[in-house]
Amino acid sequence: MSRPPETRDPGLQPERTRLAWRRTTLACTVAAVLAVRTTLRAGLSVPSALACALCCLLWLGFLLVAHHRIRALSSPGRPRPLTARQATTATLCTVALAVCATALVF
Repeated sequence: MSRPPETRDPGLQPERTRLAWRRTTLACTVAAVLAVRTTLRAGLSVPSALACALCCLLWLGFLLVAHHRIRALSSPGRPRPLTARQATTATLCTVALAVCATALVF
């Protein structure tokens, strides 16, 4: 006997989670843009250029994870859980981006 396919939670939880990913992506984008702006205004030196490049790479890494998660949450049916690798990547990118952006300011 086959089970009926699971329907998606009709509540707002998936939408709130999707919006949280978008907000975090926006915050990371702002940090990366400010890092580029700070680097260009302060004068281009090798350490600041490397920190800026690292900020941009971290932003791209987070953007990739967030995009996959947002797509998974938008798909019909129950979304797959976030894998440990994706969660670790998103966390490390966010923390490292904050550290790099802070280093550029000081």
